Amino acid sequence: MKNSTYIFSPNLFANFAKKTLRTLRLGTFLLVGTFAQAQQAISLEKAIELAKSNNIDLKIADKEIEKQTVLKKTAFQADPLQVQYQGGQFNSVDFDHNVSVQQYFPIGNITKANRQLQEELVKLAEKRKALSSYEIEKAVTLAYYQYLYGVSIQRLNSELNDIYTKFLKNAELRFQTGESGNIEVISAKAKVKEIETQKAQLQYDLAIYQKQLQFFVQTDENIIPDEKTALKYSVVTKEGKSNAEGLLTDYYQQQISVYQKETNTYKAMRTPKLGLGYFAQSINTDWLFQGFTAGLQIPLFGEVNSAKAKASEISISQSQLALDKSKLTLNLQQQELQNNFAKQQKALDYYQNEGLQYADQIISTAQKSYANGDMSYWSYISFLNQAIDIKKQYAEATHTYNQSAIELQFPIIKNY
Repeated sequence: MKNSTYIFSPNLFANFAKKTLRTLRLGTFLLVGTFAQAQQAISLEKAIELAKSNNIDLKIADKEIEKQTVLKKTAFQADPLQVQYQGGQFNSVDFDHNVSVQQYFPIGNITKANRQLQEELVKLAEKRKALSSYEIEKAVTLAYYQYLYGVSIQRLNSELNDIYTKFLKNAELRFQTGESGNIEVISAKAKVKEIETQKAQLQYDLAIYQKQLQFFVQTDENIIPDEKTALKYSVVTKEGKSNAEGLLTDYYQQQISVYQKETNTYKAMRTPKLGLGYFAQSINTDWLFQGFTAGLQIPLFGEVNSAKAKASEISISQSQLALDKSKLTLNLQQQELQNNFAKQQKALDYYQNEGLQYADQIISTAQKSYANGDMSYWSYISFLNQAIDIKKQYAEATHTYNQSAIELQFPIIKNY
C-alpha cells in the first residue's frame, strides 16, 4: 500500500477560495437581486397596521361579523303562510269550494330573545377577531425583530471584516520584514475569505427574514424594517390586567352572554303562537260566504326546548370553568415569561454595560501590541477570538432578549 503525501499550497487554497467566493456571489446576486429592488423601509407600527389591513384571516373575521349582523333580521320568525283549498260536497249535494288562508305569529318574548341572541353572536364574532388580531400583531413583531437581528449580524460581519483586513495587512508587513512566517498571512487570508463567504450567506438569511415578514403582512411589496429602529425591543407595560388577559376574559364572558341569551330563547319557544285566518267559500254553489278564524298553537310537549335550555345553562358553567382554567394557565405562563425576561435582561445589561467595552479594549490593545511586535501571533489570535466571541454573544443576547420581551408582551392565549 502506497503512502500518499498531501502538500498544502497557499496558492491553491487562494485560487479555490476565489472560485468559491465568486460562485457564492453569483448565486446570492441571482437570489436576492429581486429582493434588493424597490425595498420599502417601514416602522413596526406601520407593518402591524398593514398586516391588520391586508390579512385574509381578519377579512374572513369581518365577513363573519357581517354575516351575524345580517342574521339579526331573522329575529322575527313567523310560520309559513298556510293556503288551503277544499272542494266537494261538504255543504250539500252540490259541488262547493272553500279557500282558506292562515298565518301563525310568535307572541311573548321569543322575537326579543332571538334579537338579543343574535346581537350577542355579533359581539362574539368581534371578540374572535380581536384575538386573531392579537396573534397577527405578535407574529409581525417577531418577524420584524428577526430581520433586525439579521441586520445586527451583518453589521458584526462587517466589523469583523475590518478587523481581519487590518490583521492581514499587519501580517503581510511582518512577513515582508521577516518578523513572522507565512502561516500568519495564510491564516489571515483564510479568515478574511471566510468572513466574505459568511457575508454572502447572510444575504440569504436576510432574504428569508424579509419574506417571513412579508408573509405576515401579506403584501406584494418588498417591505423591510426601518434599520434606524433600536435593536432592543421596548416592552410596553400597562397597569392592571394585561392585554392578553383582557382579550381572554372578554371572549369567554361574551361566550357566556351568548349561552345566556340562547337559554332565554329556548325558554321563550315554550310560549304559544297566535294564528289568524280568513276563508271564503260557496254554499249550494252560491258565492261569496266568508269569515275569519283565530287560534293558538300550544306546545303541550315542551321537553325538547326545556332540555335545550338546560344544556345552554350547562354550557355557561363550562365556559366559566374554561375561563378560570385559561386565566390560571395565563398567569403561570406570565410568571414564567417574567422570570425568563429578567434573566435575559440581566445578561443583556452585562454586555451593554461591560462586555462590549471589554471586547473593544481587547481588540484595540491586541492590535496595537501585535503591530508593535509586542505580542505573538498566537496570543493575538487568542485575544481576538475572545473579543469576537463577546460581540457574537452580545448579538445573540439581544436577539434572545427581544424574543423574551415579545413573548412577555404577547403570551400565548390557549383554549379559545
